[in-house]
Amino acid sequence: MKNTFYLLTLLLLCAMLPLNAQQIHHAMSDKEKALMPQYLDNHSSSTRGFTNPPANTVRCMAEWEEIQGLCVAWTGFTEVVREIVRHAVTETQVYIFCDNATQVQNNLESNGIPTDNVTFVVEDFDSIWIRDYGPWSAYINDVDTLITVDWIYNRPRPNDDNSPQYISDLIETPFYEMTEAPYDLIHTGGNFMVDGLGTGFASELIIDENPDKSLAEINESLNAFLGIDRMILMPTLPYDVIHHIDMHMKLLDEETLLVGEYPEGSADGPQIEANLQYILDNFDSAFGTPYDVVRIPMPPDFGNDYPDTNGDYRTYTNLVFVNNAILLPVYEEQYDTTAIRILEEALPGYRIHGINSNQIIQALGAIHCITKGVGTSDPLRIVHQPIKQVDYELGNDQTAIATIQHPSGIASAQLMYATNTEGPFTGLEMNEGFNDNWSAIIPAEAFAETNQLYYYIAAESENGKQQTRPMPAPDGFWTVEVLGASSVNNVNLGTENKMQQIYPNPSNGITVVPLTTAQTCTGTLVLKDILGREVEMIHQGKFAPGEQNYFFISTDMAPGVYIVEWATELGLKTQSVIVK
Repeated sequence: MKNTFYLLTLLLLCAMLPLNAQQIHHAMSDKEKALMPQYLDNHSSSTRGFTNPPANTVRCMAEWEEIQGLCVAWTGFTEVVREIVRHAVTETQVYIFCDNATQVQNNLESNGIPTDNVTFVVEDFDSIWIRDYGPWSAYINDVDTLITVDWIYNRPRPNDDNSPQYISDLIETPFYEMTEAPYDLIHTGGNFMVDGLGTGFASELIIDENPDKSLAEINESLNAFLGIDRMILMPTLPYDVIHHIDMHMKLLDEETLLVGEYPEGSADGPQIEANLQYILDNFDSAFGTPYDVVRIPMPPDFGNDYPDTNGDYRTYTNLVFVNNAILLPVYEEQYDTTAIRILEEALPGYRIHGINSNQIIQALGAIHCITKGVGTSDPLRIVHQPIKQVDYELGNDQTAIATIQHPSGIASAQLMYATNTEGPFTGLEMNEGFNDNWSAIIPAEAFAETNQLYYYIAAESENGKQQTRPMPAPDGFWTVEVLGASSVNNVNLGTENKMQQIYPNPSNGITVVPLTTAQTCTGTLVLKDILGREVEMIHQGKFAPGEQNYFFISTDMAPGVYIVEWATELGLKTQSVIVK
């Protein structure tokens, strides 16, 4: 019955859709919408998968955790896929769904890309959008057993819907399917992000596509198969046609949200801001603290248009973690440099590879949309809420606690700290406590004579595997702002605030205002016109010590001379900027 259904569906697709898979758009066509009811009526689970959930607790992995492979589909936009493979093969195995392995291998090697870490998956598939239909990796009992989980793909593309099982067969994992009542669920990967600790995010598209299920029933399915015990849902956006949250939002770690930012009142900006405020007002991170927010400007297209004026939905949040690297969609250097700088500050140590996405974004997707990670079968997991700030004058030691797990157990763990980003790092042995918790005490004197302390956690399992968090350590690290230190060792901030050179100047788009703060202070950073009238409140409130960048967007501003004014209790700084 199942094979007969797939054959009939494929015949209909051949009659109603373009013959070449590369031409299948990210959004569902009118012809596909007509196919969808029949597709759902006849959908059945595979003959291999388990349709009942695992008996033990399940944990869906976060994207920044270690992966053993990255999945892509070689069809259409092959230049983009090739660049993804170029950078991914240095970090992990790459699984390429393709029609002709020899042809793809020749293409890669002729472009200087080794294929030693490439596995060619010669199976039928329908489209490039593997984020939406690809496999989801989860673990039974936190780290013990890797499983592969699938749901009903929200497109009538049956070959795509089969791909999770092919990957599960390759890596030999138990295969679980959310395809039979009461757990059947229609879903899509671009509209789902998780923190690895039981929290999931999605737009309300997941409700719209499961009209016969209550929200409680949807949550029950996600909890049973993926361990999601809290779903944070947000209204869909007016100009995001596919309503996938990865087009405007990204979890960078358990408590940090990367959020796309538009000029005030433009495109999806108002709804994104409303959704973000809803999250901040109603939900804490899994650590019980408010989410940190990193804003990243969404670039206009070549005509300086945004989606509300028929511009492409250019986005930087549609990036993907690949172990120690980040693959980032890029578009134009004048905007890309700002985005890269923001990510380097938020995620130090990661190798950021920009991949030109001007063509594929016209099909409503970018890098995250066409990649899907596969979790390692041997995870050494480190979960830690970073220490962000200490007051040296209080003279207190600081206790750092981390959950550290591996199937074989943990042999040892160290907290490594330094007062300079180049090191040397001093090691503190961590002590094992209850429930896989390890702790170390950073002595108060470690914070002396520095305004910033840098640290990471390293662990070794009983079977000899080693891992760090952040993963790129020692190039990657967490930063502790030290208040009240007697002197400055790493950076000489002086005794006053400094406004560095604003750039680009003249300005015509995203503009950076670099500040160096001598000590914690409060005040305002305001953009004013030449008559002293406020044009934009760039920032109001606390300024933390150190170097920070603030931004405004001049695209829609009248040409002329403007003044950036920074007023705090430490004094007043101004600088002019020309908008052309």
